[in-house]
Amino acid sequence: MRSWSIPIGRLFGVDVRIHLTFFILPIFIVWTDYVAHKDSATGPRDLVIVGIILACVAAHECGHMFAARRVGLIPKAVILLPLTGVALYDEPRTEKPQAAGLVWQREVRLALIGPLVSLALACLAAAVVTASGRGVELWKWPFLQATNLPKSLVWANLYLAIFNLMPAYPLDGGRILRAFLSRTLDASTATRRAVSISNAIAMVLMLAGLFSDSWLTMVGVIVFSAAQLEERALVFQSVLDNVRLEEVMLTDFATLSPADTLEDALEKAVHSLQDDFPVVRGSDMVGVISKQRILDALRAEGNGYVQAVMNKIFEVSLRQDTLGSAFRKLTARNSSIIPVVEDQRLIGIVTLQNLMHSMALLAESRKLQREEAES
Repeated sequence: MRSWSIPIGRLFGVDVRIHLTFFILPIFIVWTDYVAHKDSATGPRDLVIVGIILACVAAHECGHMFAARRVGLIPKAVILLPLTGVALYDEPRTEKPQAAGLVWQREVRLALIGPLVSLALACLAAAVVTASGRGVELWKWPFLQATNLPKSLVWANLYLAIFNLMPAYPLDGGRILRAFLSRTLDASTATRRAVSISNAIAMVLMLAGLFSDSWLTMVGVIVFSAAQLEERALVFQSVLDNVRLEEVMLTDFATLSPADTLEDALEKAVHSLQDDFPVVRGSDMVGVISKQRILDALRAEGNGYVQAVMNKIFEVSLRQDTLGSAFRKLTARNSSIIPVVEDQRLIGIVTLQNLMHSMALLAESRKLQREEAES
């Protein structure tokens, strides 16, 4: 999620980020406006067009997220691109998984929500503009025009509805395509097939834009960027679901005692590569503590004992548990360390730091292995 995107805040509890391709959009719009209207180009109004597109994409994605909540999917984060968004969902695990037929039907319904929201917003904006009687000329070219912002609002939503129906993953049309492919293929294969089709469509759009409308090139770049995001997310999900903690846990680690003073604990932390420590009394694990917590306690209260400031409520995992289960436990308690136990004995630890590092390396390894197999 952090690659090629920046955070802009939270919306309804969902982390919202903007992909860096969105920052190409104002440059592109200002440039095309200047080329077409050298004497009447209006830079500030061009930036308003960018704001309108961003708001329309956000509304489009809000439609998806509200619909997803209704079917039990919990949106965690979304990256906004100029034409679409890439959302991450947490699907509650149930003892009885949904039938494959119900899953692909759900995916189709969720995919159609976005274009319907954009179309509804376009109709609403058109009705308001028409009722105002200002002679906006909705059907006169160019449709996106800095000197006619009401018309631009209508057409920005219409363009989003139309372009998102292209069978290019992760646009909504591509999601529908993947849903149909998943009827006969497993989810990973269906996604990779949809991404390959998306990449081909993106290349065609970029080449077509070189000989016709430059907007086609821009759309192709956006589609290609979004497809790469989804492909990377697929690889990471594969790592989360299939890699066991015993493959990545730290077995050579330092521990602290509840009787250690905070200054002694800090001294041990300085000479360790760890940021988080299990606290052990004899053979029993009694808590966890982070290097930052030690520093904060020293600043606030002076020297004391680890027992007084350690976190006594913590999650544990088994060596056979997946990275996905460990990651969910970490995020659920806003923690940064999970002890790995066997027969109630501490055999390793997984920290958020080493988990993210391992996931990145394993994801790259899986991607290279797949590319070698395909070649």
